[in-house]
Amino acid sequence: MTRKEMDAGNLKLVGGWLCLDFANTVDWHDSDHPREWLDSYSDLVSWSRHVGILDDSEARQLLQEANTRPKAAKAVLRRAIALREAVHQIFSAIVSKIPPNAVYFTTLNAELNGAMTRMRIVPAAGGYSWTYATEGDALDRMLWSVARSAADLLTSDKLNRIRKCSAKECGWLFLDMSRNRSRRWCDMKDCGNRAKARRHYQRKRTL
Repeated sequence: MTRKEMDAGNLKLVGGWLCLDFANTVDWHDSDHPREWLDSYSDLVSWSRHVGILDDSEARQLLQEANTRPKAAKAVLRRAIALREAVHQIFSAIVSKIPPNAVYFTTLNAELNGAMTRMRIVPAAGGYSWTYATEGDALDRMLWSVARSAADLLTSDKLNRIRKCSAKECGWLFLDMSRNRSRRWCDMKDCGNRAKARRHYQRKRTL
């Protein structure tokens, strides 16, 4: 797939956890030339449909609502970017074994508060499950799932499995669920192959 064919609705999902895939909506996050994939509210909706937060009907409904309330949609996009950066910074710090900056928890907790006030217990097959009480015009509904995902990961036993791609400027995050915890790359076909090609080139230069 070429760069022209890519958009937020078909980005690779390599994080292994919803909030990590959300953090990965920027290419080359740790470089001085990051590539933003959430350029508009429609991009945010497209990504949300891609990962299963929204179905096709919900996505269409939100896009229609955004057309009638463009300022509100832009405000939600700004919040989404702020949440995305908070998630990235928090988990990057955890990978580096340093305390995350408290300001990022303020951002995460603000979104989490909005999510938790809408959570409800409902009957489900064989028992009960969590769901969100939502109106169709809630433009920020995808942020509830992302914030809850980040909170769940922070309080899970998988926290020590979080990794950052070994490519110096990539910045993508993922869960390393390999048996020996040896995964180094966000995707072997991308950063892994580039590193392999670079090592091959360097070896040839020394011959």
